[in-house]
Amino acid sequence: MPTGPADSVSEQPSPPEREDTAAGDGRGAPPRAGLAFAVLGIVQATLIFTITLISVPLPVIGREFGIGTTELVLVTAAYGLPYSGLLLFGGRLADRYGGRRVFVTGLVVFGLASALAALAPNAETLVAVRFTQGIGAAMTAPAALAVLRAVFTEPAAFGRAMATWGGVSVLGSALGTLVSGTVTTWVSWRWMFAVPVLVAVVGLAVTRGLLPAGPADDGSRARPGLDPVGAVLATIGISVGSYGLILTGDHPWTSAAVLVPLVVGVVLVVAFLAVERRVRDPLLPPGFTLEPRRLVGLAGMLLAAAGVGLVTFLLSIYLQQERGWTPLETTGAFLPFTVALILTSRAMGPVVGRFGAHKATVAGLVIGAAGLALLAGVGRDTTFVLGMMPGLILLPVGLSLVFSGSAVLSTAGVPPHQAGLAGGVMNTAMELGPTVGLAALMSVAATRADVVAGYGWAYGTAGAVYLAAALAAVALVRPDRPVSDGPARAETAPAGAAPR
Repeated sequence: MPTGPADSVSEQPSPPEREDTAAGDGRGAPPRAGLAFAVLGIVQATLIFTITLISVPLPVIGREFGIGTTELVLVTAAYGLPYSGLLLFGGRLADRYGGRRVFVTGLVVFGLASALAALAPNAETLVAVRFTQGIGAAMTAPAALAVLRAVFTEPAAFGRAMATWGGVSVLGSALGTLVSGTVTTWVSWRWMFAVPVLVAVVGLAVTRGLLPAGPADDGSRARPGLDPVGAVLATIGISVGSYGLILTGDHPWTSAAVLVPLVVGVVLVVAFLAVERRVRDPLLPPGFTLEPRRLVGLAGMLLAAAGVGLVTFLLSIYLQQERGWTPLETTGAFLPFTVALILTSRAMGPVVGRFGAHKATVAGLVIGAAGLALLAGVGRDTTFVLGMMPGLILLPVGLSLVFSGSAVLSTAGVPPHQAGLAGGVMNTAMELGPTVGLAALMSVAATRADVVAGYGWAYGTAGAVYLAAALAAVALVRPDRPVSDGPARAETAPAGAAPR
């Protein structure tokens, strides 16, 4: 008999009445809950899609604008830095002013910036509008989760929604890489920005009639403070520190270009944590991320995102630079990985519902480690079909399990008025994963004299980290350990089948 709240219904099929709730019987979700989930999910996937939409055509952009590696790093990072840095503040805005209101505002900023990016006449403009895109995304992502909490008001229904939500973001990342090579080859990289523009327009068109207002939207609950000092420290600290990690790709860790932003970022984050212990309404309540189940969920989210980032980066570089593949051929190489993600993500809701969020996360880390171990054997003469495809199919199976289980664990025990906070924290972990993971693993790769052998070491090290994380998750969370969030415990979200 299950006793852990995050898995309380996960260990056995949900009772019939809870299944009905997820379908929209009026007790836990509105009649059009499935459609609302689809809209929110597409928006969330598009926010991640926008990170990777220029990954394959970067060399083309460099030639068109006449810029080098340093400027291309800025073009790549311009979206992710404000996105990751502002997510906590975006979550606070959603909890204070209402998820739907902030969702609309963020989507307007995101959509307008996307349209301007498609028309950018030079690299400086592209960097500026990509930065603005990131600001809009940082408002939209946590607000989308707050709206989702308002859609699925019954904890069991929300848990089932989160089990599916976990796989949504990774699909956006994979599709961004898959689509970008095709569009760049046949049309222009600028047309990639038509996707976020279209999604923003559709999302804004259906918001008022489809998405419900939450407690903060209708003024039925007292609003938390903004914590401006904490917001500034967290935003600058995360953004500057992340920028330092990004620069490790072109500079040694001991260089001033890397050390200065890293030290500044760490100091500001430490100052942020100190401030949060003294303010009345902290942006990140002390201990919020340290509850064992939530800690496992956030760590799983970070590691799974790092795995996607590693494969996306290394496979693209390996095939184009070492094997001489074209962007279109490279895009085709991501097809097995993407198809496996799509197929397994659709099945993860029932799987998490059957075995539980914690067990699914642990199993996913082990399977992901096996997939990375297969990729660790990459060499200059490795065939794609026999040498790489098995790992590229097995890894996404594990990643889907980790994303789905971790999404449930990350939001377990969170009450509706803190849904924006939960969304901000979860998305921050997801965004920091590729930045932190890629910087660390590429440093491992650099220890090998042969570049391709270094790629194998990076894959192998990532697999070892996955196994260590699985063991830590087993040791950290006992099956009967409850989520200790006090009053929020009543809002614990068990996982189950995907929302219908």
